[in-house]
Amino acid sequence: MLDYEEKLYKLGYKVILGTDEAGRGPLCGPLVVAAVILKQGYQNDLINDSKQLSEKIREELFPEIINNSLAYHIEIIEPEIIDKLNIYQASRYGMEKCVEAILNQGINIDCILTDAMKLQMDNFIPVEALIKGDCKSLNIASASILAKVTRDRIMAKLDALAPEYQFAKHKGYPTKLHLDIISNLGIIPSIYRFSYKPVQKAKINQKYSSFPPIKY
Repeated sequence: MLDYEEKLYKLGYKVILGTDEAGRGPLCGPLVVAAVILKQGYQNDLINDSKQLSEKIREELFPEIINNSLAYHIEIIEPEIIDKLNIYQASRYGMEKCVEAILNQGINIDCILTDAMKLQMDNFIPVEALIKGDCKSLNIASASILAKVTRDRIMAKLDALAPEYQFAKHKGYPTKLHLDIISNLGIIPSIYRFSYKPVQKAKINQKYSSFPPIKY
């Protein structure tokens, strides 16, 4: 997983940022985007694309990644923004916000690696959009873990507030279970994405018309 970074180190790039997201496919909940700059030379054989890891391993790696990073940032994009921009543009927006946040920490970034996303930054930092980048770059994979763990924790909070929706189980993805639930109960307007077709077809659950805000 560190091979790609090693090539960049040899070319003189020292501060390499990786960024990725979690939650493009779900019908509800936020999109979570993360960016990580691991300390040069750090290696951990457990780090991989977050989708290929168990929840237990992801949770164990979350503090490990943070403790071995030069800098990191996590950006939460609410459903309202997703509906306004579309999910692709919202992912780009989140990545760019992460990069800006780290630059604002006074970190001079030499190179940005993304998981197949071309950024439109107003600076001269080289950006490489890697196909399946979360399987090729340790920094991108680390960002994917931070994003995934953060989003899963948010869905667990939503589950506690509306247990009949079983958010902790399906994480908001359009599984048969989830589709059956919204067909029967309707949707919670403040957390669902109205630009997604299954949501457009569902009724509003009046019980949750004033859903409490989530503290992230």
